[in-house]
Amino acid sequence: MEIVGYVGAIIIGVILGLIGGGGSILTVPIFVYILGINPVLATAYSLFVVGATALVGAIRNAQNQLVDFRTGFIFACPAFIGVYIARRFLLPAIPDELFSIQGVLVNKDMGIMIFFALIMFVAAFFMIKGRNESELSEVVSYNYPVLILEGLTVGLLTGIVGAGGGFLIIPALVLFAGLKMKKAVATSLMIIAIKSLLGFIGDIQNFDIEWNFLLSFTAFSVLGIFIGIYFSQFIEGHKLKKSFGWFVLVMSIYILVKEII
Repeated sequence: MEIVGYVGAIIIGVILGLIGGGGSILTVPIFVYILGINPVLATAYSLFVVGATALVGAIRNAQNQLVDFRTGFIFACPAFIGVYIARRFLLPAIPDELFSIQGVLVNKDMGIMIFFALIMFVAAFFMIKGRNESELSEVVSYNYPVLILEGLTVGLLTGIVGAGGGFLIIPALVLFAGLKMKKAVATSLMIIAIKSLLGFIGDIQNFDIEWNFLLSFTAFSVLGIFIGIYFSQFIEGHKLKKSFGWFVLVMSIYILVKEII
């Protein structure tokens, strides 16, 4: 199962390299269901893996002058604050026993996985629906108050579940900052890298981190993003996005069924 987990790490990177986001949504399920890691700790590990892998993609995009640094930092700063608050204060404050329904106890681990499945469902919706760049790119005004609010909200949500949040960040950059789709995807990787890696600081204070395992898993994910970047020259990522969206949808339903039943 450990070998399967490391193969999954490569797949996460490949998907990020091909379609610019979405792959990180698989990180927590791999940690929890394949490698048997506690869900709360899995969300912490996921932030580091996602952040480090996105950083590699962001550096490559910056070299190609695709990253809008001004917009990215305006979004990333409140997003980082949201992630840090979620990891440092909100997660530790969640009680181990949440509530019971007809005698069935819903604990903290189960609640986090159910919430994560709902986030996956939203991600799948955006990937399946797709977006028309020719229509969205007509928006040219920079709505910074909305960007800041969106950044804080995305930080809080993704901080709890340990996801990158590209499926929420990219639409915000297109709609409220007027970025072209390709530039929004590139800038989102920079935002994900900043908020995830800095947000992970809150976890260092709360958990004993197995650095050898985490760094080796991250190395495989980074290897995957290089593979994805290479094949992105021959494969159009947007054509894969809808198919991957259906896969994420099925995964979200599987997690809900597994946790509830």
